[in-house]
Amino acid sequence: MSTDVTAKTPAPAPPGKSGSATGEGLLQLMLGGLRRNMRKYGMLIALALLVILFQVWTGGDLLLPRNVSNLVLQNSYILILAIGMMLVIIAGHIDLSVGSLTAFVGATAAVLTVEHHVAWPVALVLCLVLGAVAGAVQGYLIAYFGIPSFIVTLAGMLLFRGLTEIFLEGQTLGPFPEGLQKLGNGFLPEVGPDTNYHNLTLLLGLVLLASVVYQEIRDRKRQQEFLLDVLPRNAFLLKLVAIAAAVLAVTMLLASYQGAPIILIVLGVLVVGYGYLMRNAVFGRHIYAIGGNLPAAKLSGVKDKKVTFLVFLNMGVLAALAGLVVAARLNAASPKAGLNFELEAIASSFIGGASMSGGVGTVLGAIIGGLVLGVLNNGMNLLSVGTDWQQVIKGLALLLAVGFDVWNKRKVGS
Repeated sequence: MSTDVTAKTPAPAPPGKSGSATGEGLLQLMLGGLRRNMRKYGMLIALALLVILFQVWTGGDLLLPRNVSNLVLQNSYILILAIGMMLVIIAGHIDLSVGSLTAFVGATAAVLTVEHHVAWPVALVLCLVLGAVAGAVQGYLIAYFGIPSFIVTLAGMLLFRGLTEIFLEGQTLGPFPEGLQKLGNGFLPEVGPDTNYHNLTLLLGLVLLASVVYQEIRDRKRQQEFLLDVLPRNAFLLKLVAIAAAVLAVTMLLASYQGAPIILIVLGVLVVGYGYLMRNAVFGRHIYAIGGNLPAAKLSGVKDKKVTFLVFLNMGVLAALAGLVVAARLNAASPKAGLNFELEAIASSFIGGASMSGGVGTVLGAIIGGLVLGVLNNGMNLLSVGTDWQQVIKGLALLLAVGFDVWNKRKVGS
């Protein structure tokens, strides 16, 4: 009995085609990885392009060391608010009161330190507690009374703005103690020998670089252990090189001026802490769960009311911190402080990858979204673009970000 045998050996590739085929295959893998992670990398690529464009258009002024420091100081409070707002949006809610709460906390700090001569560390703690109480009250009404977050925080926006006017009697109040001013305008101290650079900033930059590279490698290994899709090796190495170049560039720019601003260290701690919370902690997983599918989260035993309450309490604390930073940077409390801050924080979250339906977003994405707006503002100011056109451009940027989110969902669904 005879049996037909089919040859298994593949036909040899035509001469000169094997290298090309390998290159095309690698390119397809890289493009496939980019498409799968478009939400994650899209705004990062957009930020890089914005920096390059404004660096060219401003004749190199955007990345001057002094301007980079100003960029950090000018946008620090929006980035702080964006972190808290990202958690709120992931949980499926919104907070319209953060701008007014920011102004109210700054007014309270001014009344305590300027009029009643309370020591600034004590005033700082009291203001953070005040923010926590304000956030807790709103969170309780939303979580346990079932009042929509839009209505509760809209009422909070009007309430806190009115209280700010009452506390300050329509006047600007200042100046603040020197210790509190450093929160918004201070830089790390000089240490070590004279190297024409800020030594402590260089050291912190190297530590940050080592930590980021270690975390990226660790995350890739964990994803491989769970048989998840990862970037091809060459693409991953290219990503590490890009990260290293960005970290080193920012470090050298800051170190060649006055060093890292104190608020940048505060922001770094917040990003690391909240990033860990949302990636690794049970509470972070629960925030994603209630925003992604509330009925399923309830059936899984998630205490959705408690999670919602804590999310708004946290937003209140971060709004209070942002209020202290704003007041310290201006060295005065103003009744008009914090105007449109809630819109900037919401826009940063959506530009950074948050979804209107909740359940999607990252802390790093909120920072990237805030930096996109910050670079837009700073670059347009350097180019002397009018405030009217600045509002138009930022509105279009937000619309494009939300439109991209809708398009991306439809593409994944199909």
